[in-house]
Amino acid sequence: MDRKTLSAAFPVTVPVLMGYLAIGMAFGFMLQAVGYNALWAFFMSVTIYAGSGQYLGVELLSTCAALSTVALMTLLINFRHLVYGLSMLEKFRGMGLRKGYMIFSLTDETYALLSSVQAPAGVDPRNFYFAIAMLDHSYWILGSVLGAVAGALLPVDTTGIDFAMTALFVVIAVEQWKTYRSHIPAILGAVVTLLCMTAVGVDNMLLPALAIIVVVLLSQRSRLDDAQAAEENGKEETVC
Repeated sequence: MDRKTLSAAFPVTVPVLMGYLAIGMAFGFMLQAVGYNALWAFFMSVTIYAGSGQYLGVELLSTCAALSTVALMTLLINFRHLVYGLSMLEKFRGMGLRKGYMIFSLTDETYALLSSVQAPAGVDPRNFYFAIAMLDHSYWILGSVLGAVAGALLPVDTTGIDFAMTALFVVIAVEQWKTYRSHIPAILGAVVTLLCMTAVGVDNMLLPALAIIVVVLLSQRSRLDDAQAAEENGKEETVC
C-alpha cells in the first residue's frame, strides 16, 4: 500500500484512533483484572476484533461460560453486522482477496466511516477503504495491549469503564447525522428499536428490531438510493 493512500486515510481515522485507544485500553484493563495478560489482549484483538464482543468475552471468561453460551451470546450481540454487510456489497465489490478482511474488520466505527467517506481524487477507492480498515484495526490492537500492560502495573477500578464504547458510537452517529441530509434510516432505526423495546422488552428486542429494519430497508432500497443520489448531486451543484 502506497504512502499517498495511507496519508489520505489517516486523517479520516483520527476520531477512531482517539476512541479506540480509550476503549481498547478499557478492554485491556478489564481483561487484566480477570487474570488475562497483554498476550491474551493482543490475540483477542487480532482474531476477534469486536469491541462489544470482546467486552462480553471478559465477562464470559471470568464466569467460565460454556461454549454454547459463548456462541449464542456472540451471535446475538453481533447480529447487527449482517445489516452492515448488506449495505457494503457495492463498496467491497472487486476487492479480491482483501474482501475477506474487509468483512472481518467491519466494526461499528469502521462501518460508520466507510458508509460516509469518499476517496480523494487520485486515490484508488478500494485501497483507500482497505487502509481505513487496517488503520482502525491497528488502533484497537494497540489500545487493548496498552490497557492490559497498564492494568498489570497500576491498580485500576474498572467499574463503568465499558461505557466508553457507547460514548464513541454516539459521537460517530452524531457525525453521520450531520453529514447526511436524509435521516430516514437513522429515524427508522430509532423508531423500530423503541417499538420493539416496548413490545418485547429490552432483553429481547435486538433480533426482532434488526429483522424489521433489514426488511424495511431492503424494500425501500431503490427510494433511499435515489434520495442519496439527489443529495450528492445537490452538494456538487452547491460546490460549483
